[in-house]
Amino acid sequence: MSLERFEPYLLKSSRGLMSRVRLFCYRLLGLKAGPRNRMEAGRARRLSQIEIGSHNALTEGCWLWPEDAPFDGVRIRIGNRNYFNRNVMIDACGYVEIGDDNMFGPDIYITDSDHSFGYGLLPSEQPMQKGQVKIGNGCWIGAKAVILKNVELGDYCVVAAGAVVTRSFPSGSVIAGVPARLQKTLETLDSYEAKEREIEAKA
Repeated sequence: MSLERFEPYLLKSSRGLMSRVRLFCYRLLGLKAGPRNRMEAGRARRLSQIEIGSHNALTEGCWLWPEDAPFDGVRIRIGNRNYFNRNVMIDACGYVEIGDDNMFGPDIYITDSDHSFGYGLLPSEQPMQKGQVKIGNGCWIGAKAVILKNVELGDYCVVAAGAVVTRSFPSGSVIAGVPARLQKTLETLDSYEAKEREIEAKA
């Protein structure tokens, strides 16, 4: 009998088991996480500084990377039902907050801090310039995007693949480029429905 039809279940079961084991161990080390999360092989540290809601998926190679220093609060806060594709890194020396129902493509880098630099200065010996990053709800962040310090993205933003986001954008923004610039603003559902009613009334 061919096992081909069982292949998806066999491949997923091992990852699911390891995810549950990983999350169990992380919780023992201080991670605050809700139910039904999936966390594949990746890296994390200072787990007591990370808070994750429920129904999130962090696929292989994701890094949750608070500053490697004692801190009583939370540096990375992730809401519910977010999907992180391969090799997403969240690098938090200050504070990174991600809302609900967002999708992140592969190879994304999110950071809330900069290295200090200057002529005659070694960046590795300078203090970090810390800030924060906030991403709202329902956003779609394309592959290889970079989101930098003190950026706030409102709800339902779309960030094009490869964009470097250096400033904040309001809800419904579609942004692209290096540095990222506004391409258009998405219509709200109310606005779209109002236009549809207007067209129907003229017909």
